[in-house]
Amino acid sequence: MSADLHERVFIALGSNLGDRKRHLETAIEAIGKIPLTKLVATSTIEETAPLGGMDQPKYLNQMIVASTGLDPSRFLKALQKIEEAAGRVRTERWAPRTLDLDIVRFGTRRLNDADLILPHPELPYRDFWLRELEELNATLVRKPEPA
Repeated sequence: MSADLHERVFIALGSNLGDRKRHLETAIEAIGKIPLTKLVATSTIEETAPLGGMDQPKYLNQMIVASTGLDPSRFLKALQKIEEAAGRVRTERWAPRTLDLDIVRFGTRRLNDADLILPHPELPYRDFWLRELEELNATLVRKPEPA
């Protein structure tokens, strides 16, 4: 995809270990530095109970929307590098984490491969994501696409 064909990507951020707020701030800063990518808007931060039934600290969650010229696979790899830089260690599903970055939507794309499903299959079941999307969509109605 060429740099002039940007798509909006909605990314969910979550952290429940360490300095949770700082992990989110650092991730947003790093996402803004991904090649061919520009931050468009951020939702408010929300504290939520962990999913999956494990005994662990509460999460801070936030969603952002960015405009990117990267394809979904390259964008996912960039997000995984940001997670790793924040000390993310992938163990069991639903385990506590310093940083979790999920691509919720990538333009209007539908994708179902081993590494990425779009839109994110958990979207309808996460009320906080739906609230954050609603907040961002309201912001985007008032804010034009970046040039």
